[in-house]
Amino acid sequence: MFASKPESSSAPTSAEDSEEKAGGRVVVGVLLGIVLLIGGAYAVAHLVTGGKVPRGTTVAGVAIGGHTTEEAEELLRDGLADRVDQPLELVVGDEKRSVVPREAGLTVDYAESVEAAGGGDSWSPERLWTYFTGGHDLDARVDLDEPTFDTLLDELGEEYGNPPVDGEVTFVDGRIRTTEPKAGEALDPEVARKALLTAYLGPSQVVELELDEQQPEIDEADVSAALNDFANAAVSEPVELVFDETTVRLSPKEYTKAIAMEPVDGALEPKLRPKLLKAVLADALAGDGGPVEATVAIRNGAPVVVPDKPGVAFSQKEVNDLFLDLVTAESGQRRATVEAEVARSDFRTQDAEALNIKEVVADVTTQFPYAEYRNINIGRAAELVDGTVLKPGETFSMNDTVGERTRANGFTEGFMIADGVFKEDLGGGVSQMATTLFNGGFFAGLEDVEHKPHSFYISRYPVGREATVAWGSVDLKFRNNTDHGVLIEAKVTPATPSSQGVVRVRMWSTKVWDIKAVTGNRYNFTQPKTRTMTTSNCVPNTGYGGFDIDVKRVFRKPGSSKVVRTENFHTTYTPSDTVVCKKP
Repeated sequence: MFASKPESSSAPTSAEDSEEKAGGRVVVGVLLGIVLLIGGAYAVAHLVTGGKVPRGTTVAGVAIGGHTTEEAEELLRDGLADRVDQPLELVVGDEKRSVVPREAGLTVDYAESVEAAGGGDSWSPERLWTYFTGGHDLDARVDLDEPTFDTLLDELGEEYGNPPVDGEVTFVDGRIRTTEPKAGEALDPEVARKALLTAYLGPSQVVELELDEQQPEIDEADVSAALNDFANAAVSEPVELVFDETTVRLSPKEYTKAIAMEPVDGALEPKLRPKLLKAVLADALAGDGGPVEATVAIRNGAPVVVPDKPGVAFSQKEVNDLFLDLVTAESGQRRATVEAEVARSDFRTQDAEALNIKEVVADVTTQFPYAEYRNINIGRAAELVDGTVLKPGETFSMNDTVGERTRANGFTEGFMIADGVFKEDLGGGVSQMATTLFNGGFFAGLEDVEHKPHSFYISRYPVGREATVAWGSVDLKFRNNTDHGVLIEAKVTPATPSSQGVVRVRMWSTKVWDIKAVTGNRYNFTQPKTRTMTTSNCVPNTGYGGFDIDVKRVFRKPGSSKVVRTENFHTTYTPSDTVVCKKP
């Protein structure tokens, strides 16, 4: 007989399984309840804080805890109202100065201050915990406007500081001049910034600042090195530049204006000034190898051709590249050859000869009464006009030739006509030269381009044949409309208290025309008025009437009686008013 095997006692029964499942559900339920309870409490805590600043929080001593961000900002503004603009007392050494915070660029950022204190909506557990357990004592957030702060710092530096003096090496008339370096004193911007920020809204509004010693960028060692390495050698001896067959010798006095020593990275470095070197060479070559135009000049009372002079053409860059090395070369080696070729003027000797300037084609004189300003101004104008050569087709302009009537140009104050009355101004009397030149061009048969008679007639001038000028507005112009050149000769014999002055203008060329002036009768007479003036520059005058007049210019070929053509010059002279001067 076989015995049966007993069953295992570890297998659960269906009743036990049901009990176990029921117990698990209870545990899950309990945990879920706890979670819901905690979550509800967390939500209630967030609801209670409502984005408020943690309780007990102060910013710059102003209590803002327990309030919304909007309320906290308003409380902070009100609480700091008396402090934000409270002046700061700056103490620099023994000097004191009061500064309003806004002058230093200091302002409070209220929104950022509240946010930094914990204001604003947040689900952070730490944030919620801080609200209930209390905030902190915080500083206000301060903005510093850098440009405004820099401006204040510059003002303080100018008022209390002493900037360092850099050493210098310069050249004056071929000699060396040095500037001794000196240390200075200045405020440290970072230290000043921190001190201002600390004092603003703090317990003390006193800001103590100290001046720190500042060393110059270029010190004695840099000056010494500049002298030894460059400057001493640069003024030691002349240098020579050889252009083809022309040698130019430049002394230190001439060329040192084209060199300098400038600070570069804390040292003095030699520097060439190319434009000035070019000008130095132009001056040197103009009298020694530079191209010169041919011209015609009066010599011993007759016109002669002055030949052109050849010059040299070269690369300015080549000279620039070698020059700094040349001026520091040793004695005996201060000479450099520059590749060059002969350069000739565009207007050569044969061109000047072809102008056919050989005889006087017009000779005009006018006279003027004594006044020293007339001697000066008319004489200076003649000096500037004398020797002018007009090539065929060229136009003479008195304003361009004489230039602005200034003291620097050799002129002085004198009387002239303006707005129908006499007044004093620079260049008064120059119209005497204009009138004489106009008549020179008139009788030489040159084309009248621009001329303006005086507003009223002046008896020492040829009636209907005179001209005035004014810088920038009224000019005298005539064109050389012949096939020959025209040389203008202008001379002045000064007036004296007992004799009239004389202006003489001669036009030299080849005679093309015989010119005759036919002056008509005066007509359309007008009467003067009387003006009473109270200006400080009033000039009294006894008036006289005005009139119209016509002058014909008659053209004939030299030696012929046949009229080729005529030109009419019409002039209307206004009355010269009587002027009565009274005290202003």
